[in-house]
Amino acid sequence: MFVKNLAVAGAFAGLMGTAAFAAGHGCEIGARVSIVGNEFPAIQTVGAGAQECTGAEVTTNLTADHQKINVAGMQGNPAEYTSAIIANSSIVALMNEDVIRPLNDLVETHGDGLQPGQLIRIGGDVMAVAFMANAQHLMYRKDILEQIGVEPPSTYEEMIEAAQMIRDQGIMENPIGGAYAAGWNLAQEFNNMFLGFGGQHFKPGTAEPSVNSEAGVNALNMMKALSEYMNPDFLTHDSNATNAEYRAGNIALLNMWGSRAATQTTTEGVTDAVKNGHAVAGPMTVGGGSTPASTLWWDGWTVAKNISDAEAEATFLAMKNAIRPAILEDAEVAKQAVWLIEGYEPTDAAVGVFEAAKAGTTPYPMLPYMGLMHTALGNELADFMQGKESAEQALADVEAAYTAAAKEKGFLQ
Repeated sequence: MFVKNLAVAGAFAGLMGTAAFAAGHGCEIGARVSIVGNEFPAIQTVGAGAQECTGAEVTTNLTADHQKINVAGMQGNPAEYTSAIIANSSIVALMNEDVIRPLNDLVETHGDGLQPGQLIRIGGDVMAVAFMANAQHLMYRKDILEQIGVEPPSTYEEMIEAAQMIRDQGIMENPIGGAYAAGWNLAQEFNNMFLGFGGQHFKPGTAEPSVNSEAGVNALNMMKALSEYMNPDFLTHDSNATNAEYRAGNIALLNMWGSRAATQTTTEGVTDAVKNGHAVAGPMTVGGGSTPASTLWWDGWTVAKNISDAEAEATFLAMKNAIRPAILEDAEVAKQAVWLIEGYEPTDAAVGVFEAAKAGTTPYPMLPYMGLMHTALGNELADFMQGKESAEQALADVEAAYTAAAKEKGFLQ
């Protein structure tokens, strides 16, 4: 099934709102539940909340490789996974392959308390339930910036200036961190920077690519400039590796997911200097623009199509139990995300995501062919970052790879 128009109604309208869940008194289900999703703390909390239900087995497979296995795991009949925890990027692949079901009937029967902003409507159907918002934004060592006498950067140009001062003063040789691992992460960093420069991935109203542009070249050149202040192995550093560098005290400035802000300094082995110096700010702009060089996201859960109605109902109930307001009574859980749950009050760790929302950060494009573009970017940009080809050639390669994939899928003639 090719999804031609994905119109999300109110996914972020409810960001500051509240829900009206009735207090839960246990969760009893009558059929198996199997969940696949990412592995960061907020999603681990959701998985654990689903597993609190009794009456049938609830299993989870939470892994950084979730996007490589969720479609295949839901294509069987019956599907291996009854729910995939997704974001506004990864739901597109599930929609295109027709492996998740509309939730209208389940929302009508069991959706009391879910606020309108949580119900992700696509083409008139509720296809997912959002439980948190997310964005990448600045995290930094305030003690290091105080040492060099500068304010937290609000632009990427200021980040580079601060990094040069840190290097010149012998404080750190490679003070910038970034999730630039070749593949998905590198592509996402390009998306952020490209949108900050005012780029559009596609020609308006079409699936034709438009990344080989002035904005695309500017984005790559800024990424290359930033990489000069990163660990030389930056093309192997995903979010986990970048955070490890920060926690070890090796970097002072990074663009990182808000969903990881609360746990940056709570894991074992973090030095006191990092704990005491850690700070969070909103996303940065670039090139004199006013739109943050970031993307706004929601995370939510779906229900598989190729399962019995009993399993679908059990999955809905278990996942709803996982995001009930009572989980916020745990102070550590409350800090894990910008929760779209009744009673949530923003914590210090949530500042970056809230600033992203207030600044008009562009939501990640929910287009049926965006996944093909993301993959092409991830596969083709590493050569430029290694100095093997020009920005223009790298972007031409991206457009060629994307066009071939889009024609194969029927998005282009």
